[in-house]
Amino acid sequence: MHDASDAELVGAARQGSDAAFAQLAQRHSQALRSFLRGVCRDHALADDIAQDALIRAWQRLHQLREPAAFKSWLIGTGWRLASQQRRSAGRRARREQDWSDTQDQMRPEGISLAENMELEAAMQELTPDQRACIALCLAGGWSHGEASEALDMPVGTIKSHIKRGRARLLAALGGDS
Repeated sequence: MHDASDAELVGAARQGSDAAFAQLAQRHSQALRSFLRGVCRDHALADDIAQDALIRAWQRLHQLREPAAFKSWLIGTGWRLASQQRRSAGRRARREQDWSDTQDQMRPEGISLAENMELEAAMQELTPDQRACIALCLAGGWSHGEASEALDMPVGTIKSHIKRGRARLLAALGGDS
């Protein structure tokens, strides 16, 4: 089948021949990768998208209307996947920027980004219960009673977690208790 046309290989692949599809993939994967590398400008990403395009082509081979046009169909599949990836990356970048903007707005005035990051790292050293109590009562302004109700803990436990957590934070941040 080495001299077979794309249409013949597509026909054989549709009948279940893995070897026929492998030959199609081998025949056209370099053109697909070259095209995607030009579009993506990131060779590793382009290779990943090319691999995804080949997998999708195998899965959807029955949707190919013109078997002789396999190469253009495969390139089109790669283009659509690259476009989806680009849109997804754009949405991710916007979400990350929105989150960053929100974090900047939530940071108390007079606290630098470095200090805020140091505080967040120190918070991660607390137990989950201490973090929850500190977050609600000290950072969120909740009363001990409100935190007790929300966390389903006795008020005395809330107070203990706050006291111990605050002491650990101050020690971690180099402050006085």
